[in-house]
Order: sequence, then structure tokens, then C-alpha cells
Amino acid sequence: MQITITARHFELTKAIRDYVETSCLKLKKYFDHIIIVHATLALENSRNICELTLHASHYSLQSEAEEMDMYLSIDTAVDKMENQIKKLKDRVTDHQKRALKDQYDDFSRSSLIEMGGESRVRKTVKTKRMVAEVMSVHDALEKMESSKEEFLIFKNQETDGINVLVKKDEDHYRLIEP
Repeated sequence: MQITITARHFELTKAIRDYVETSCLKLKKYFDHIIIVHATLALENSRNICELTLHASHYSLQSEAEEMDMYLSIDTAVDKMENQIKKLKDRVTDHQKRALKDQYDDFSRSSLIEMGGESRVRKTVKTKRMVAEVMSVHDALEKMESSKEEFLIFKNQETDGINVLVKKDEDHYRLIEP
């Protein structure tokens, strides 16, 4: 991450430069793909203004703060930038989760399979894809009792394997562990 600092209408001291750099390095813990952070510090009348511009892969963010103290304006601008980065990161991860869910969500697909023989009989096979939730066997039993499904596919917390819980009748279930 490259940090550039511009000072307007005042002399940039080493202490302010170090403070800006350490404050901007805090942003790295929220978002790894930061390329450039540009800080513009200005002194106008008795106001201290800090403008931050952040360039990351595919994104550009800006924040601005105006305070009576330069250090306080830097802190405020960095806090605003942190909030924007958190929102951006949540939006990106939610979008990725939604895309995965849409891709592997419950859906049916029919495909024709030709059976061997002279008559060439075609049968339709329905395919159902689903994402196995991580839960314990006890939780899976509770979920089966509350639903009308005949089976439940889940990832067992204890064994970290895929299990299938099948309803035999009202009181009996069968747990299949491949």
C-alpha cells in the first residue's frame, strides 16, 4: 500500500506525517487490496481539513473531516474511511454468498439418459443440488421433525462429514454416514 500526503497552506512536520501513515496502515486490516491512499491536509483560516482518497482494486473511496485540531481531523477522516470499507466489504461478501447460494440453491434439472437395449428407452432423471448446512445430529432431528421432507442432507459438526437423515416413520429415523 502506497501512502502519499499533500499539505496545503502549512508546513508538514514529521510528527504529522508519521501520524497519518500509522493511521492509514490501520485500514489495511479491513481490506487487503488497497493500492494507494492519498491524504490531503489543509489549513484554512482556523479550520484543519483532512481529505482521504483510497484506491483499491475496482473501488475508490473518499472521506473528509474538518476539525479544530489536525490530529482530530485525521482521526475522524480515518474513522469515516473505516466505516466505508466495512460497508464495502460486507456488500462484496454478501454478493459473493448470494451468488454461491443462487448457483447451488435447490433447483431441478431434467436430463435424458438413454438406457441400453434395442428399444432405446429414454428416462428422465431429476437432479436436485443443495448446499449441506453444518449442524449436529440433534439439530438435524429437530429440523426434520418440523419439516415435511422425507430426508435431510447436512454436514455433521462432530465428524465433519456429509450425513443423510431419512425418516422411516413417525417415530424412527435412519442416519446414513458415508
